[in-house]
Amino acid sequence: MTPLKPYGGVTVKVNGDSKRASCSFKRPSCPVREVSSSAVSVSQLTDLLNLQENNKVVKRRLEEFDSTKERPLFLGAAVNTCTGNTDSSGAARFGLQMAEAVDLGSVVSGVRSMFFMLTPNETAFQKVEEVPQYVQQATPYFVGLMVLELLVGILKTGAPVVTISDGLTSISAGMISRIPLLFMRGCELTAYMYVWNQYRLLELPWDSAWTWWFTFLGVDLGYYWVHRLAHEVNFIWAAHQVHHSSEYYNLTTALRQSLTQQFTSWIFYLPLALVAPPTVFAVHIQLNLLYQFWIHTELIRDLGPLEWVFNTPKHHRVHHGRNEYCIDKNYGGILIIWDRLFGTFASEGDKPIFGLVVPINTFDIVHVQLHYYWYLWTRAKTYDNIGDKLSTFIKGPSWKPGKSWLGDHKDNPEVTGQEVPHDPSWSLPLQVYVVMHFLLALGTYHDLFENKMMLSQFTMLGMTGYVLLTLTSLGYMIDQRPSAPLLETLRCVIMVALQRYGCMKPLLPSLAVPTEAFVSLSLLYWVLQSFTLLLRIKKKAD
Repeated sequence: MTPLKPYGGVTVKVNGDSKRASCSFKRPSCPVREVSSSAVSVSQLTDLLNLQENNKVVKRRLEEFDSTKERPLFLGAAVNTCTGNTDSSGAARFGLQMAEAVDLGSVVSGVRSMFFMLTPNETAFQKVEEVPQYVQQATPYFVGLMVLELLVGILKTGAPVVTISDGLTSISAGMISRIPLLFMRGCELTAYMYVWNQYRLLELPWDSAWTWWFTFLGVDLGYYWVHRLAHEVNFIWAAHQVHHSSEYYNLTTALRQSLTQQFTSWIFYLPLALVAPPTVFAVHIQLNLLYQFWIHTELIRDLGPLEWVFNTPKHHRVHHGRNEYCIDKNYGGILIIWDRLFGTFASEGDKPIFGLVVPINTFDIVHVQLHYYWYLWTRAKTYDNIGDKLSTFIKGPSWKPGKSWLGDHKDNPEVTGQEVPHDPSWSLPLQVYVVMHFLLALGTYHDLFENKMMLSQFTMLGMTGYVLLTLTSLGYMIDQRPSAPLLETLRCVIMVALQRYGCMKPLLPSLAVPTEAFVSLSLLYWVLQSFTLLLRIKKKAD
């Protein structure tokens, strides 16, 4: 029996007579680490499947069979654990078992994680490696809630709550913010574990409900100060401004995150590492972030008594406003009590006008992420005094020489309430084109995270570069920059090469041929557009 060779997956072949199992990792035409081994028991096969994250369901089913001393699930069948396809009559049984594994309970648990409704008992783990990737697993719930918001918004207001240009830019920022996790563990957890291992003063029990609630309060208080200083220290604001750069307020805005903020936020959680186990922290740092997703909406107006204790859409709209009464207010993550205690709370008054004080008016994702660093550098160079140069970076965004640490907001552009978000007009065919290529890039991005344990570093870097190039090129097209055809031509050449060598797959297997044709036609179109552009440039030069 010849094992299957799925894209980026694992093939399991079990010989029913000898009760031996073999696993082989193979990705056609791409450089990967190949593993081939044998196992004489279900537990050993489980160890092999442990090598990559997307086999957790299969691993769980194997563990269940092992614990009941039953014959392994896959005896006598060759099974593709990524797709569930088999080449024997075991397919039906495999499908049934997989359906049982992905039950309604896991969906309900995923939804509850979005609203901080998980209990201490179901989120207690002894080892950091056992803590689920709650944020990564939340992707379907992000998508579902965004679609729900879009539908409710259309029914309620008669218009969509998000534009294609702004929504794609926000999601692109979220994608970029998580790219460092392809190559290293998150800075917050890494620093936390180091302090815990080297300097802890007390070891609270990891399975105690008291420890769980204490860590919840500690993480949320830490987030309050992370967030507050991100608004009050200019070089940290340079990272956080990404999240505030949208002039819309919807669930896609929640995903508009900074690539660089994680490199400064870790320090505020270190005091907690002196007593609270890393496993409990790893749970709460994720659940705290997930809770803040759903509060980015204008559709939920008021939640009554909950507004006194919790951060809600009403409170967070104030935080995102650029009205004078909104600036530097409501920093809380899950709880709003910290703002009430520390004097930074403001109730919603006039309709908040969202976005930065000075809108950036671009969808270029590199500019969105990094422009403020360049602004700080050029601003600091205008001062002769070394103290003023340093103050540009460490004092507030509104600071000027002679002003207090945070400065004042009198020089900010006046908010009239008549402001219109930046929304350039662009053709419907171009919108369809951008959305299609964005989805293809999103698929590649998803595959990177799913298969990161199997891919070589060289392949990871190459695929990451392609995703970044795609997001940049699509932003250029939305902005309708003159150089967009040349950049898109280059990207399409790279995309065709990746497709040729099997490093990029269609969104669905049935779309393989149409996707290949679409990519080829895209390249042809942009080659012609670039040729026309170069001819125009030559004529002007002559």
